[in-house]
Amino acid sequence: MSVTTGDQPFAGFPSRARTIPTPVALFSELAPAISDVAELKLTLHVLWRISEKKVFPRFVTRSELDTDRVLLASLAASGPPLQELRRALRLAVQRGTLIEVIVGREGGEETLIFLNSERDRAAIERLERGELNIGQTSAKRKEMPISAPRPNVYQLYEQNIGLLTPLLADELRAAEEEFPAAWIEDAFRLAVTMNRRNWRYISRILERWRVEGRSDGAVGADTSPEGWERYFRSAGGDPRRAR
Repeated sequence: MSVTTGDQPFAGFPSRARTIPTPVALFSELAPAISDVAELKLTLHVLWRISEKKVFPRFVTRSELDTDRVLLASLAASGPPLQELRRALRLAVQRGTLIEVIVGREGGEETLIFLNSERDRAAIERLERGELNIGQTSAKRKEMPISAPRPNVYQLYEQNIGLLTPLLADELRAAEEEFPAAWIEDAFRLAVTMNRRNWRYISRILERWRVEGRSDGAVGADTSPEGWERYFRSAGGDPRRAR
């Protein structure tokens, strides 16, 4: 299967393209609530993969997703693909779109991913009680810790810098569309740590990460305050002017 990249225009749907059933709630409730692109891509991909299953109960395994070339290629624009996959899956499970179930098998454990539907919840309960057998020795729903909602870029700015202007709001909106939410939050945190509370400084951090990567999984930029100071000076900037 070929993968269309951002540099290639979509050729259009073939005349007899296969279709998949899609819950109406995806468009009426779920999609409007999802702001993270990786989470949305994963959600759509899992819907497609599960629709292809011909057995009951229908699920995908995490190992299937980990080796899915189409999915990983689609997530690469947001960051390291496997890291983005893990993050997107965590968000989808916390939102209640997907359910992870850990099953024991001969030789180890396996993670199964179900849609959060009435039918699948009933199947999971039967798996846990041992009434439904798919070759498992045990089955238990993976409980996700409840976490506070991640603040958006406008909240981060107002909490850490000050009041927004209309022009700056446009810049923040563009950054939110371009960078993962975790990157923006980390960039604000780094700027506050260094007492550089202004958007120019934060945007430079994000741009550096976009070009060079991050030391927590991408190319290896030094994201420490000292490393950022060195970078700023090497690029011809004076960190003191970014105050």
